[in-house]
Amino acid sequence: MNIFEFAMKMEEDGRKFYLEHAAKQASPHLKRILEELADDERKHYAIFKSLNEGLPAEFERTRETKILSSVRNVFETLKSERKELSFPPDAQQIWEQAREIEKKSEDFYRQKAGEVTLSEQKQILNRIADEEHKHWVTVESVIKFLDRPRHWLEDAEWSNLEEY
Repeated sequence: MNIFEFAMKMEEDGRKFYLEHAAKQASPHLKRILEELADDERKHYAIFKSLNEGLPAEFERTRETKILSSVRNVFETLKSERKELSFPPDAQQIWEQAREIEKKSEDFYRQKAGEVTLSEQKQILNRIADEEHKHWVTVESVIKFLDRPRHWLEDAEWSNLEEY
């Protein structure tokens, strides 16, 4: 299996993971994030497919991920709604798996960018690695958001105590 076949498999597996968990997601906001991640993985798959087939592949600026601005909008919406949110018990675990997927993808693409000889392939691998890093930041933000109620209470109770 060459680099691009392996990359296609990684992207397809990631896409399936996100769509599977988006379908089960009760929160429409978190579902939207998962669906956007899946859509980005689909775009990456198409690029790697072209490279694998020996066709020219271009990573167009217009196709770059918009995930960071989308997530910011989701969090602002959640903040403005001021609803009490609840998440399923396995939500944290799902997002931690997603974080691991994104980290492995980024690392793989950066490593392979150092191994390929064609500058076009190197550039595309590095740009997709950059996108995977944005995905990692996104997922990390969701994890912090999900974890905040537990830590906020701990911090609120103890952070203002003076030492004797």
